Amino acid sequence: MLVSYVIPCYRSEKTLPVVVREIDEKMKTLPGYTHEIIMVCDGSPDNVWKVICDLSREKASRRGILFSKNFGQHAALMAGIRAAGGERIICLDDDGQTPASEADRLLEALDNGADVAYARYAHKQHSLFRNLGTMMNEEMAYRMLGKPKALFVSSYFAMRRFVADEIIRYENSYPYLIGLVLRTTSNIVNVDVNHRARQTGSSGYTLSKLISLWMNGFTAFSVKPLRIATLVGTLSAIGGFLYGLYTIVKKFVRPDVPVGFSALMSAVVLFGGLILLMLGMVGEYVGRTYISANRAPQYVIRERTEDPDAPEKDPRMNKAADIK
Repeated sequence: MLVSYVIPCYRSEKTLPVVVREIDEKMKTLPGYTHEIIMVCDGSPDNVWKVICDLSREKASRRGILFSKNFGQHAALMAGIRAAGGERIICLDDDGQTPASEADRLLEALDNGADVAYARYAHKQHSLFRNLGTMMNEEMAYRMLGKPKALFVSSYFAMRRFVADEIIRYENSYPYLIGLVLRTTSNIVNVDVNHRARQTGSSGYTLSKLISLWMNGFTAFSVKPLRIATLVGTLSAIGGFLYGLYTIVKKFVRPDVPVGFSALMSAVVLFGGLILLMLGMVGEYVGRTYISANRAPQYVIRERTEDPDAPEKDPRMNKAADIK
């Protein structure tokens, strides 16, 4: 049985070879399995594309894809899954923190009947910022996407072929893997694995990228934010009406007490802010719908290692050849 490993690559020229060779060593111990490795360079500014080309020349089972710019981890995963030909697909990070040496645990969960198996870490070695982002992502997926509360989702997971086929049917501009998995199957399990400390570099996730990722989950796979906006707007309208009645009654009961300017301004600012917030939420949905209707690509592939003219080094060093 063929197992396809998909690795999004960003600033990992030093760690990627270690991950690839760890995969090879592990697969030697799993009889009945063959494997391929698909590495997707997500517009990385370092020399990781050259590393991918070198690794691909060593073995025919290794392939590389180069994006024309940075499209994000989930877009890189989509490209890798589309290129994968295995009956089992395993997605993992390029920094070595997700142990390829424990991939057999994920495969065993699929062999036991699960459709998708996510790695779960007893002790995560991420930074405080990254752990906070993961926690918020978990809560968002639970509240907005219907993720089971007990299910832990991570960047290290394995899936069956039919799940991958359903995922790659999604062609809109904002892919979000967790949402795609959750809408495909509920037969998802967790597998306990170790989590390693980062040996070099830092996480590629910034605050802006995390916010963008959460917005993908909000707007692409759930209408709950709009329903929440409707509820908040309704409650605000009721509150404003009751406050108006209170002001009228107060004027008749105690005509000598002046109507408070501060209270009026507070109400105006409060309701004005709520209106702008709800309009912004609706605008986000409309904007993303417009972009998707114009068929903006999830990613743009500049090069593949199997191309006969695959370069020795990252062609982005030639600024004149950049795709705009």
